Amino acid sequence: MSAISASLVKELRERTGLGMMECKKALVESNGDIELAIDNLRKDSGLKAAKKADRTAADGVVSVKVADDGSYGVLVEVNSETDFVARDENFLGFVAKVVDKAFAGKVTDVAALMAGELEDARSALVQKIGENIGVRRVVVVEAPAGCVGSYVHSNNRIAVITQLKGGSVDLAKDVSMHVAAVNPQVVNTSEVSADVVEKEKDIIKAQPDMAGKAAEIVEKMMVGRINKFLKEISLTEQAFVKNPELTVGKLAKDAGAEIVAFTRFEVGEGIEKAEVDFAAEVAAQVQASKG
Repeated sequence: MSAISASLVKELRERTGLGMMECKKALVESNGDIELAIDNLRKDSGLKAAKKADRTAADGVVSVKVADDGSYGVLVEVNSETDFVARDENFLGFVAKVVDKAFAGKVTDVAALMAGELEDARSALVQKIGENIGVRRVVVVEAPAGCVGSYVHSNNRIAVITQLKGGSVDLAKDVSMHVAAVNPQVVNTSEVSADVVEKEKDIIKAQPDMAGKAAEIVEKMMVGRINKFLKEISLTEQAFVKNPELTVGKLAKDAGAEIVAFTRFEVGEGIEKAEVDFAAEVAAQVQASKG
């Protein structure tokens, strides 16, 4: 027979959620009959795991590993569908393997990280637990002229890595804890984009107490409120959570350090989780059974 076309492999991948090579092999064995290939794949555990891929995995954990010398660290988010599974020992064991591999090879590409044994382990875990599980994102943070430190909140849902120039791992850990709690948007006010500032100006102008005021008064009030806004979202300008008498910037400066960057992961942020109406779902199933 003729070679299996790329479009046929693509169709099978879309219908099954399985990998390219597995789909290609199944099509070769079925002589290009996609329905037969699906029937054959349904007998295998791989398809059983992949069929869950359309279910939203918006729960899970974040995890961090930092080198003993503070020279670099990795931050990983691994998702599950429910908080119950996020506390499961088998799931947490899988997360530890993901973190260890990312740390050992400083790997940030999720596809490259998961290739081989980790993907096999993920598929086996999906089949065992019965939920969709996926590695969502990985970052590696290095500090050639300083150190990195991290903080993971007790619920394993928020984690932060902070990069310092100078300073110590303990200081970086304290800053990370502050970032976890307060969630600043940038390190310094200078990093806030012009678009963000303009959007905030539009919001300020639309506030009721601005109505009817002279342009110069509005401008003066605007400057004050914009400056307040910039301080509120900038890490170095915020009052340090462990000592509100100090700003985070002053804390770092007193320790002879400069905050270079931070990365904050919160489980499921940005993922749209479908709301399931169970009553409607049951009613639909009952109606379908009657039909």
